[in-house]
Amino acid sequence: MTVALPLTIREAVLALSNTPDARLIQGGTDMMVEVNFNHLKPNNIIALRRIQELRTWQKNADGTVTIGAGVPYQEMESGELKQLVPALAEAARTVGSPQIRAAGTLGGNLGTCSPAGDGLPVLFALDAVVHLQSHEALRQISIHEFMLGVKRNARNANEIITAVTIPLLNGWQGYAKVGVRNAMVISVASACLAIDKSTNSVRIGLGAVGPTIIRCRDAESWLSQQFDFSSTTGIDGAVAKEFGRRVTLESKPIDDHRSTAEYRRHAVGVLAQRLITRAYPS
Repeated sequence: MTVALPLTIREAVLALSNTPDARLIQGGTDMMVEVNFNHLKPNNIIALRRIQELRTWQKNADGTVTIGAGVPYQEMESGELKQLVPALAEAARTVGSPQIRAAGTLGGNLGTCSPAGDGLPVLFALDAVVHLQSHEALRQISIHEFMLGVKRNARNANEIITAVTIPLLNGWQGYAKVGVRNAMVISVASACLAIDKSTNSVRIGLGAVGPTIIRCRDAESWLSQQFDFSSTTGIDGAVAKEFGRRVTLESKPIDDHRSTAEYRRHAVGVLAQRLITRAYPS
């Protein structure tokens, strides 16, 4: 096995163009599991952890925040990033152990593209944009077009995921998931809900209940017609329950070794109802 240790993005994309079969590794929290179980035996690895450009983030003048693909979840849990994107902070806190959160990144989540990835429902709910770079060009693509299926994405073989840009919304946002225990667990079902008061709209993204993250467009549209998101009063319990039911109808879960499809449908409905009630408690 050969391992390249670039210090800049330019060095990394050059190394990738020279070894197109190389596997990219950031924190290694996904890939090393596959290696340890002999499911993956890469011949060439490009380790991105030493690239400082990938480990920075910035608030932009256009009302967005750009987070480098190498920023660890640990940094998203608190501080200014938590204030800017609260749902991402909540999702980050559910990722594995403190050691995993110190290594795991959004770039890794996007590279693996598992529907159970904790950061992905947040990116879908907030309409994030993924930044990619090759030796020849830069490219940006909507998160909705980036994830193609279970562990499949639109990254070309000669590209590196460098960052994501997330619009900053005016409104409450939160994340919740269900697992077989309270911590250090892959989600059985997850949901991110975000309110945008400027457009009087709600967004909800579901994880682990379909081949990709699901945006519940019909449920979003229905709730926007039923409730004024600039309201300072709590949401009616019957409206919240119906919202959860409509979210359930848009999920597409399967039975697997971690859960049944029936339970996952029930779980996302409950999560949606709880999240909107947290946003507008009575």
